[in-house]
Amino acid sequence: MTVSPILTAVRSRTPLVHCMTNTVVPQITANVLLAVGAAPAMIDLPEEAEIFAGVASALLINVGNGSAEQHRAMRLAAAAAEREGTPWVLDPVAVGALPVRTQLARDLLAHRPAAIRANASEILGLAGASAGGRGVDATDTADDALAAGRELSEQTGAVIAISGPVDVVISGGRVTRISGGSPLMPLVIGTGCALGATVAAALGAVSGSGHSAHEAVVAAHALFGAAGSRAAQQTNAPGSFQVAWIDALHTLTPDEVATLVSVEEA
Repeated sequence: MTVSPILTAVRSRTPLVHCMTNTVVPQITANVLLAVGAAPAMIDLPEEAEIFAGVASALLINVGNGSAEQHRAMRLAAAAAEREGTPWVLDPVAVGALPVRTQLARDLLAHRPAAIRANASEILGLAGASAGGRGVDATDTADDALAAGRELSEQTGAVIAISGPVDVVISGGRVTRISGGSPLMPLVIGTGCALGATVAAALGAVSGSGHSAHEAVVAAHALFGAAGSRAAQQTNAPGSFQVAWIDALHTLTPDEVATLVSVEEA
């Protein structure tokens, strides 16, 4: 498993992650990035976002609950990231169910995201295979979205990461399943959104290192699952779980991560 060297790279290289995320989750996203060893930058102004996407180590675009100006900035930033070779992650929050963000996310695919991280219903909605889930909640399983994920990966070249009780990562004929985490994680706002930012951090950390984008995405999911498992050993309520989980993201060693999750190639 290549999780350990990738997580070590995140902490040693402190990748600068440009986050364009929804209005519900900037604080937890920034706190998580700091905990895992990355550096967050929240920049949404169109004129600044276009510039910064070429400066950052990686870019996250999360299309949930954004303004028209943020959507314009996302289009500019994605184009700049593609032009400058900055790896970027698309998080298509509630795509399929809501038309404006669905069109935005589909338009952004033309700028070649390195990874797309979402729940199963969002992957199906992005692929046009269903009307999406119940807002940000999935109503489908990862296996339901497997074929759509493969098709999206082939069309865009992106690594597809489907979050759920078992996370599934798809690219280039590979399917990797990551088991871990806790049922308490969906009760903490922004865990999925912060995972998208952490995927971006891993991609930025390994850029040019020889590790594949697929391996970087798996490593980010493994860290999240391991931190969830560790936090669940300490508490059974969501408020204290959030604190324990962020602490675990910061304190778990890369080798400990491997003992708390299962990573299997299908």
